[in-house]
Amino acid sequence: MLKKWLFVLPAALGLAMIVTSQPARQLGIGVQEDGSAILPNGWRVKAAGTQVALETFPMSSALSKDGRFLAVLTGGYKPPTVTVLAADTLAEVDKIKLDDAWQGLAFSPDNKFLYVGGGSRAKVHELAFDNGKLKPARQFIVTPDAERKFDDFIGDVTTSPDGRLVYAADIFHNRVVVINPQSGRVIEKYKTGRRPYKILFHPDGQSYFVSSWADASIYQHNASTGEQLNKVVVAAHPTDMILSDRRPDGAGDDDENKWKFRLFVTAANTNQIFSVAVSESKELRLLESINVAMSPRQPAGMTPTALALTADQLKLYVICSDSNAAAVVDLTEAKSRVAGFVPTGWYPTAARAMADGRLIVFNGRGSRSFPNPEGPSPFRRASPVHSGLDSVQYVGAIQTGSASVITPFDDDQLDKYTKQVYANSPYRDELLDNARVPTGNPIPNTSADKSPIEHVIYILKENRTYDQVLGAIGKGNSDPKLCIFDEKVAPNHYKLAREFVLFDNFYVNADVSADGHNWATAAIAPDYVQKFWPNSYAGRRKHYDYEGGEPAALPPAGYIWNNALQAGISLRNYGFWTVVKPKPGADGIQVLSVKDPSLAPHTNMKFRPFDLEYLDVDRAKVFISDLREFEQRGDMPKLILLRMGNDHTSGTAAGKISPLSAFADNDAALGMVVEAVSKSKFWGKTAIFVVEDDAQNGADHVDSHRSPAFVISPYVRRGAIDSTFYNQTAVLRTMELILGLRPMTQFDAGSRPMWTAFQPVADTKAYAAEKPRYALDERNPKQSATVERSAKLDFSEADRIDDDELNEILWRAIKRSEPPIPVRSFLGH
Repeated sequence: MLKKWLFVLPAALGLAMIVTSQPARQLGIGVQEDGSAILPNGWRVKAAGTQVALETFPMSSALSKDGRFLAVLTGGYKPPTVTVLAADTLAEVDKIKLDDAWQGLAFSPDNKFLYVGGGSRAKVHELAFDNGKLKPARQFIVTPDAERKFDDFIGDVTTSPDGRLVYAADIFHNRVVVINPQSGRVIEKYKTGRRPYKILFHPDGQSYFVSSWADASIYQHNASTGEQLNKVVVAAHPTDMILSDRRPDGAGDDDENKWKFRLFVTAANTNQIFSVAVSESKELRLLESINVAMSPRQPAGMTPTALALTADQLKLYVICSDSNAAAVVDLTEAKSRVAGFVPTGWYPTAARAMADGRLIVFNGRGSRSFPNPEGPSPFRRASPVHSGLDSVQYVGAIQTGSASVITPFDDDQLDKYTKQVYANSPYRDELLDNARVPTGNPIPNTSADKSPIEHVIYILKENRTYDQVLGAIGKGNSDPKLCIFDEKVAPNHYKLAREFVLFDNFYVNADVSADGHNWATAAIAPDYVQKFWPNSYAGRRKHYDYEGGEPAALPPAGYIWNNALQAGISLRNYGFWTVVKPKPGADGIQVLSVKDPSLAPHTNMKFRPFDLEYLDVDRAKVFISDLREFEQRGDMPKLILLRMGNDHTSGTAAGKISPLSAFADNDAALGMVVEAVSKSKFWGKTAIFVVEDDAQNGADHVDSHRSPAFVISPYVRRGAIDSTFYNQTAVLRTMELILGLRPMTQFDAGSRPMWTAFQPVADTKAYAAEKPRYALDERNPKQSATVERSAKLDFSEADRIDDDELNEILWRAIKRSEPPIPVRSFLGH
């Protein structure tokens, strides 16, 4: 039953709640003395049970009809695999690699075949299955290779109960395709809601349910005709579904309880799951919502995405991906109740309740984050493109998955597990009203308090680790051996870190730009982004739809600009969510569009979006021109968003700006912006925050997510080293408190504001920008050893290139020599 203390902080955690004016003990990322691990997002992982290693991003499982074998699909950065495990021991029995696979996994009723969703290859794999062994059989082609585009993508797969037909989710065409396994052909294509995620058959085989990722709805269709029979609205991002025919204890036969089945549904963009009544006549009615939040006021961020039902149907396990937990829901009574939580690994994606009472949880990202001194850096040769080899510690490859095997537990053990889940989370309801900022600090303690800082400028850059940029600064936790953009190329980065604050314990929450732009602007990466970016970055689905335009990719509470606009905060946007329209205007000049209509009126349409051929110093000039206008009218927007990403570089593509020039340009632009603001009338009431969207393109000896960050303001402590654990959501929380905004998710709400970097008295000395020490107009030669390789890379948008390949190219361009042969990864994968 529901414990009263589930919404009260356990006494054992009381010390963590003490509000103090002294900086908290500094977190050290990675494995701790108690065996837990601190993640880049500030949360702790200490998973229950024993851990079984898997490949990157396990997504789903299927139990053979005889219960002897468990098939697991991994669909991450490395080549997708289907692994067969012995159900009793989880020992590996067989494994097969596929050209692509995503989410869909189903045994045929006769146990002779395993069907797998083919992802970007727009097909369904048929694998012959015999006593745990797999063998490729046939491929059911939905879209022929010659016709395939990025939106041809097959996800979930199931069979009709009689095994005669295979049903598959054609996600981006918003339909379910029906395949006849006898002929191997697609025989029907039935329209359904937008972005079908899960297909679940009614037990009688005459209809099926579809969860619509983008429509917040569950659809029911006739299995023979595809006709829509019913639709019920639940909440944003419905994903998994499971049916129960057990009637709760004490349930009468009144109208409220007249149902044949209960359909449980997760809604990933909320903290809730839903129970839908399915009547004898197959009518659907919303029965109840079940809150799986850990406290009454917790913002969105639990991210319930998957379900598992015990054999007796008395307990429902709810996978809460972003809280690294499984909620245990008691179904014995008519009113379902959360009985507690079980700690899992990092970003659980699926679960299975076994007949013997074990709970198996599949963790998308394993149990920790890793350093990557041998990672995508000019100091190590890259592996062959997307080979899945481990000679380069690229973040997408080293974050391998796992399975947590949890033996049956009683109420006392569940209490202990629940306390551990609370201990793993930095979020507490009290933080909404008390951010633990000491009195007198310019950062307010609540959003209702006033700050002497009135203007916030938020600058987002591209893809660098701390060591890659600041490793040679000569102080702090820095490794000069891993530095590539030193003070000759980045004089302003070095000067800003010395004159203001050097943060040597700062982390991006993200792995790559796809999730990075979401973490940096929405304080979360939605489940769509988390599940699709590995496929895109591995070069299988060659499409980038993670920054606007995709309805299933929207975060729970919008973005920082939506937050500001709802609060009436004035706003100006330079480069966020802007794109060049395909056709120029009547005068031949390129025209921009903005992917979020609410952001468009506040956007400078002269500011060029991501374009590595356009100098960041020219972007800086556009902003500085506006700044002069702000001064003339005596007012500057409260929130300014500024994107400058040429530190990404174009490798050595023929005729393109050289890598060192690209970074020098980015450095000069940053110096220009800071100097201009510091000499303006607004400087005394301004704070500038500068972060990378991710750290995927470099090596770091502390962690693959450690990144340079800058906070620049008259109220910032001069010449300090701040080793407080901070990350992207800490930046958002600090800006929110300054501007009087509410947190968007549990992550910014639970992050420590960056008050340790601030001082109560302003020092208004202006910043003098360093002039470039490296030419900004150096172009790559038309002929070089790497020109042909660079020409094959796609620099039209952030992160469409292969990072391993680019980093070897950068080594050759900068060091003018052969990269050293890599040593075997110390991770032992």
